[in-house]
Amino acid sequence: MNIPFNKPYMTGKELWNIAQAHANGHLAGDGNFTKRCSRWLEARTGANKALLTHSCTAALEMAAILADIQPGDEVIMPSYTFVSTANAFALRGAVPVFVDIRPDTLNIDEKLIEDAITERTRAIAPVHYAGVGCEMDAIMAIANKHGLLVIEDAAQAVMANYKGRPLGAIGHMGTLSFHETKNIISGEGGALLVNAPQYAERAEIIREKGTNRSQFFRGQVDKYTWVDIGSSYLPGEIIAAFLAAQIEEADSITRQRLAIWNTYHQWLAEAEKAGKLRRPVVPAHCAHNAHMYYILLPDLAQRTAFIDKLRKVGINTVFHYIPLHSAPSGQRYGRAHGELPVTTAMAERLVRLPLWVGLEEVQAEVIQHILASL
Repeated sequence: MNIPFNKPYMTGKELWNIAQAHANGHLAGDGNFTKRCSRWLEARTGANKALLTHSCTAALEMAAILADIQPGDEVIMPSYTFVSTANAFALRGAVPVFVDIRPDTLNIDEKLIEDAITERTRAIAPVHYAGVGCEMDAIMAIANKHGLLVIEDAAQAVMANYKGRPLGAIGHMGTLSFHETKNIISGEGGALLVNAPQYAERAEIIREKGTNRSQFFRGQVDKYTWVDIGSSYLPGEIIAAFLAAQIEEADSITRQRLAIWNTYHQWLAEAEKAGKLRRPVVPAHCAHNAHMYYILLPDLAQRTAFIDKLRKVGINTVFHYIPLHSAPSGQRYGRAHGELPVTTAMAERLVRLPLWVGLEEVQAEVIQHILASL
């Protein structure tokens, strides 16, 4: 077999849209396709403003600027996340404060957040792991109590909900990813969801290199100039054209991925009962998007053996993050709040299985190899 871990899904309309962008003669940012994608995101999430960016990393960096993060400030987040979650704030001179995760969802443990708050804390950055929502009601209550901002890292959570509310649109700001490893893709790409209206105008300015360019094109000012700090966070129109083809099929893509996820979940139930693995946990009030299907094996040695066995038959499975609190720069720029035992244990046990549209044609055979490798 030759089963990749990920295979980017194409709707068939991407090249047509790109040709249209070319014919329109607008290839820089904020053309018609960019606006179409932004309107779709605003309609689907309820965000006050959705701004496409060239990556979720860029959206996080914008959020850190909007939050006015200063040197010495602290931002609470999980250690079990991608480096961009921490880097966006470390670039501003802030200290990422790593809190342990829940053993069920692998999301930040909301019960540990309040104890990690100090006089320097400015924000909480929950990460919706595998498209399963963090306990946002509790997190927002803590933030409101202490006057903190909530910046959702919803990179993995497009089309997912918490108690009926789209992930990324619950906190003050949220960030999305359209990287080719995600469900809805544009190769590289992301978006900033500005949910608190007071940040919307400045978000536009930061995204356009610190200029009031958008106000100029709306006729609100007679010339545009440098008015704030910022950078070039816009994606090109070709990226947006690709993404526009994807979002037209977002519901269909999500349904197909959920079917594959559910097949894994059903077929691996007996192995879980036998104590060979643990399946993902999705709380009843969370509607996930089948971003990934992972299993937790008993220990690191068994995980290594499992990955090797499947590799030999041509099935590519992978582990995930090295916890940031154990990374060289995590120790240099951040600090752990406590020992983080759940984070350390889960990072050594987790394996992600192949999940991409089209896998369903060979999934039964893949599952048989998985079961034989346990």
